[in-house]
Amino acid sequence: MSKTAIIILSDPKAGSEEALGRIFNALASAYEFKHAGEDVKIIFQGAGIRWPEQLEKAEHPVNGLYNEVKDHVHGLSQGCVAVFGTEVSGYDLLNDNKVPGTPGLPSLLNLRNEGYQVLIF
Repeated sequence: MSKTAIIILSDPKAGSEEALGRIFNALASAYEFKHAGEDVKIIFQGAGIRWPEQLEKAEHPVNGLYNEVKDHVHGLSQGCVAVFGTEVSGYDLLNDNKVPGTPGLPSLLNLRNEGYQVLIF
């Protein structure tokens, strides 16, 4: 079985169609992998850690799709939460890449070593 990690870096504060397009396509990819029975992890990193707060809102245009794949959210970068902040709780904070001066970030090396293909949006 194939394994895919989807890293979301786009910033919802940009307010652009590009940022919306990136989150939509990231979650649509996760949806496709999920329904194909494949192992998929969604990770929010960088300014992308701001997305869950927006996606949780029922009026957000991507809310329905987000709810379909939310069970595959692996977590948010702890270091990026510290830098960019977010109001959403209930997500794991990922910190296995102990970058000096940070509380840690998700490890892309570990994902690769576990057999995940990494897609970045």
